Amino acid sequence: MEKRTGFNDCAEGKNVYIVDTTLRDGEQTAGVVFANNEKMYIAKLLDEIGVDQIEAGIPIMGGDEAESVRAITKLGLKASIMGWNRANINDLQASVACGVDAVAISISTSDIHIKYKLQSSREKVLESMVKATEFAKKNGLYISVNAEDASRSDEEFLTEFAKAAKQAGANRLRYCDTVGILDPLQIYRRIKSLKEKVDIDIEMHTHDDFGMATANAIAGLQAGARFVGVTVNGLGERAGNAALEEVVMALKYVLKKNIPYQTSKLRETCEYVSRASGRTLPIWKSVVGANMFAHESGIHADGAIKNPLTYEVFDPEEIGLERQIVIGKHSGTAAIIRKFKDFSIELDEAAASHILTKVRVLAVSLKRPLFDKEIMYLYDEFLKEKQNAV
Repeated sequence: MEKRTGFNDCAEGKNVYIVDTTLRDGEQTAGVVFANNEKMYIAKLLDEIGVDQIEAGIPIMGGDEAESVRAITKLGLKASIMGWNRANINDLQASVACGVDAVAISISTSDIHIKYKLQSSREKVLESMVKATEFAKKNGLYISVNAEDASRSDEEFLTEFAKAAKQAGANRLRYCDTVGILDPLQIYRRIKSLKEKVDIDIEMHTHDDFGMATANAIAGLQAGARFVGVTVNGLGERAGNAALEEVVMALKYVLKKNIPYQTSKLRETCEYVSRASGRTLPIWKSVVGANMFAHESGIHADGAIKNPLTYEVFDPEEIGLERQIVIGKHSGTAAIIRKFKDFSIELDEAAASHILTKVRVLAVSLKRPLFDKEIMYLYDEFLKEKQNAV
């Protein structure tokens, strides 16, 4: 079957490349299965965002998995389509048969994995990786050699592994913090050191076991890595991976990079993957959670009303959300006045203060913010009290 082409040519000149593995590592989340049509739609959404490479699945699994990978390669997407493989020829032949233009060749490099998982040796790991890489190179594929559990690997052996991968024809090394054991300072030092020793592109593949996946991914990019592996909503094994939406927005607003990605598609994509995976998107989720632009605290709401940049780093429309001024226990008079303007009602400070007292009592009683109708009921009560006082 004819394979896709193009990533070898486009992987030059950019500062950062996004590699999304929602369809592979994301689906490895315990209990998550995507239907084939869901996989295709997710791939389309990722392509609309502008993701550079989509790791579409594991072709050697055959059946629906291979069918979905093959179907994705035929969608005519701009993104490179990658198949994941163990370091053996059979896996790679299955990827070639699916028509992908890129392959990930994965093998463990830490001694604990080599001894207990692979029951092998460092020498055999190098031999298997080199043979697989040379085969992929002969088939004209873009190659990522994945150092699984790189973060717990002997650094000298990892350097040897990276040099052997480059010599065999690999385009990049995927540095896998497989159990999320490193912190950003350690990541920065290790990636910087590895880049100084081996002239090969590095991809960050970080897990969130200690809540540092996105921070570690960003630290790796600052140290010289150019590729970053992500999943939508941070799906993935155990605690998950670095989240696509977090990394993209951090690139723009933390690292101040001029990114080409369509951020307005992020919320839609996250919502779809949430439904397809059966994993709720928390309202407090960073970047795309509904509460990202919801203000209740009086001080915060007042600042956001006067100038949203006082408490928001970017405009909610940039990712497909809306700003909300929530009326509840912690609200202030500025929020009350603003809310009633939405109802075409002008309140003075005294009236707002009076209604706010009622708002706080009811919010505590209900243990939540108030709905618009409840706010209007309180306003009706206020008007009746005002009339009776006359």
